[in-house]
Amino acid sequence: MDWGGVLTPPILTTVRAWIAAEAIDWESYRSIMKTWISQAYHVDGDPNPVYALERGECTPAEFERQLAGQLLHVDGGAVMAEGLLQRMFAASVPEPAMYEIIRTLRTAGFSTALLSNSWGGDEYPRADFPALFDAVVISAEVGMRKPEAGIFLLAADALGLDPRECAFVDDVAANVAAAADCGMTGVLHTDPAATAAALADLFGVPLAWARGGLPAPGQRGPFGQHAGQPAHGYQA
Repeated sequence: MDWGGVLTPPILTTVRAWIAAEAIDWESYRSIMKTWISQAYHVDGDPNPVYALERGECTPAEFERQLAGQLLHVDGGAVMAEGLLQRMFAASVPEPAMYEIIRTLRTAGFSTALLSNSWGGDEYPRADFPALFDAVVISAEVGMRKPEAGIFLLAADALGLDPRECAFVDDVAANVAAAADCGMTGVLHTDPAATAAALADLFGVPLAWARGGLPAPGQRGPFGQHAGQPAHGYQA
């Protein structure tokens, strides 16, 4: 399970709150981030600040200085680098519906893992993790990032599972595709209800936030489990 944009509101919602609060010039932000994100996900792209930050190859402070140097306030003034990442993600809060989905899956007997590309590490409410995840894989802490195959394999191994026994939820299509290339079942997150419906269909576990129906009691789901019966070895 991804963090930002999956277990929190959409990243763009969080960023726009910061843009408004600090009167950041939207075009200066959009232009540089579009370039950096595109480069970070291009198969032939050179390493750049986003790539380096997510792999732990530069410090958050170094990234903040690089990003601040590309930004402007709407009045043309410079943007303060110190604490920039914390301010950017200040409006990011856990999504209660997604927390409930994870708790329900764990209660049904499934293992869960967090697999996240980190933008500094302070954005996570780590005190919540023991009740939510059996394993936690943070990109900067392991020197790999999504969509690299190695980080998906590491997450599966942390749970003692084959990738083919795993489902992965992310809001970035390239990451979902990369997980699928490793053998996982990929779920592209758009909102909690749609993700709940997809996971309910996969695992045959009733999820309160799901749209649509579930397999009838006794009916086998797509992985051969009966409705309401865990498909042992699968995790979101």
